[in-house]
Amino acid sequence: MKKFGEIVTGYKIPVFNEREIRASAGILFFFATLSFYNAFLVQNFLFLKMFVIFFFIEFCIRLFVNPKYAPAMILGRIIVQNQKPEYTGAPQKYFAWILGLCMATFMAILLFVFNVSGIVNLVVCSICLILLFSETAFGICIGCKMYEWITKKKPQLCPGNVCEVVFKEEIQEVNRLQFGILVLTLVVLIVSLIQLG
Repeated sequence: MKKFGEIVTGYKIPVFNEREIRASAGILFFFATLSFYNAFLVQNFLFLKMFVIFFFIEFCIRLFVNPKYAPAMILGRIIVQNQKPEYTGAPQKYFAWILGLCMATFMAILLFVFNVSGIVNLVVCSICLILLFSETAFGICIGCKMYEWITKKKPQLCPGNVCEVVFKEEIQEVNRLQFGILVLTLVVLIVSLIQLG
């Protein structure tokens, strides 16, 4: 495999700027959400088709050319260019982006080869939305977690040092009162939904 990632002084492995990746995931999440709801609510698959083309091109560039030339990554870089970079390991991102390309390819085949527009598309799109939301909102790359599980290799330089954390600091702890408030809120919401429905 050719060198994948950027060589940055002080790091033993190729890396990417996690801030750019999260920004690009947020951009993709925004447009994927618009496309999904347009297909789901209005049964108009035009925007979903356009997004699948863009998503496919984005991940082809990331994997086969260089991520710094992928449109969403460029826009992400512009948005976060005044923030200090936070580096993440390139190997796990390579694996995660292969998953992205597989989903884009599957969707493209469904839409453009077999002309399938329906529940299968919406399921694949929902999975994609979950992956993008997890990345952008929480900094959790599910594809990177799968990398560790499938390859049995421990990823290096995970966002927020999640790969290295072995204990929680006091500020990270959730006490019983906080947990109780969360559960009570969910119960109230569910009861309200039942009553209003």
